[in-house]
Amino acid sequence: MSSEQNGPAPHGAIRDKDATRRRLLDAAERVFAKKGYHGAIVDDIIREADSSKGGFYFHFPNGKQAIFLTLVDALVPKLAAAVDRAIARESDPVAQLDAALSTVLQTFSRHRRLSKILLIEAVGLGQGFDERLMRTRGRFADMIRGYLDRAVAAGATTDLDTEIVAWAWFGAINEIVVRWLVAGQPEHLEDTLPTLRALLLRSVGAVPPAPEVRA
Repeated sequence: MSSEQNGPAPHGAIRDKDATRRRLLDAAERVFAKKGYHGAIVDDIIREADSSKGGFYFHFPNGKQAIFLTLVDALVPKLAAAVDRAIARESDPVAQLDAALSTVLQTFSRHRRLSKILLIEAVGLGQGFDERLMRTRGRFADMIRGYLDRAVAAGATTDLDTEIVAWAWFGAINEIVVRWLVAGQPEHLEDTLPTLRALLLRSVGAVPPAPEVRA
């Protein structure tokens, strides 16, 4: 008899399933970041999560590809939510752009393993992956474009093709983050912010905010 016929699953069972799924995702994040997509196998994830093969395939029937793509998708909502919170504290369009840029770098820095999976491990895995990756990166670019559109509408920046500019900004951020992930330079990703901020804001005719003066 199906679970639908038996009625809703008990809350405890739902919590257990959610906890198992989260544990598998956390384990996969560690395994993929360490071994790469091709080097990792499902058994690695199961062992890292202290789970079972049945539990893994219950949540991810398509195996390694399914859990990998779930991780690829995970960073975008985290980034969007963090940026929305940051720009809500600002009213000036340029300050909002600056807050968005700062938050993007901080989010990549806090989620280093996910960043590596998205920006390095997911590249060049084949047509299905490449199409999914382009859609994910497109969501990043669309988010940047939205903030640029606001700044243009307010007259705070030059009236440019914000779609092209958004992809150029994403490309610049991508290269900075990949260098940090691969070469470890600089030691702290946030150290790139002053130069990157000046470069990107000036590229759209905006004046970068004055640096904070610390006691």
